[in-house]
Amino acid sequence: MIRDFEQGDMDQVVQIWLDASIIAHDFIPEAYWKGKSEEMRELYLPNSKTFVYENEDAALLAFISMKDHYIAALFVAPFEQGKGIGKQMLDFVKQLYQNLELDVYTENLNSVAFYKKHGFIIQEEGMEEGTGHKEYKMSYHSEEIQ
Repeated sequence: MIRDFEQGDMDQVVQIWLDASIIAHDFIPEAYWKGKSEEMRELYLPNSKTFVYENEDAALLAFISMKDHYIAALFVAPFEQGKGIGKQMLDFVKQLYQNLELDVYTENLNSVAFYKKHGFIIQEEGMEEGTGHKEYKMSYHSEEIQ
């Protein structure tokens, strides 16, 4: 089930973010992600609209954070990846926003392929200043006329 983020979800969401970030971004030192955990908790999550995915046992398995039509984060717990949860989260926000944008590291090949598979196109390539790694700006535009 997808629902609104609640303050009590914070620890689980930050842990999903950290675990998945370390694995998906193995080209960036693990210490970088660990050092960003408090920013995630204190800055990023409170300043975005976040939705969580929980299973029938009320365990959180994924989250997506939005800043207007920008996908600031989409992370699925590593042991749950490949089961369609990320697609469900993406489909959920596609119902809320006609146009979506995001940034993804060019080296994160699985995520780039995931977004392309779900209708996103690469708009441009740039550099993420915090890490010095290249990233793509990708966008999705609904074909539905609203």
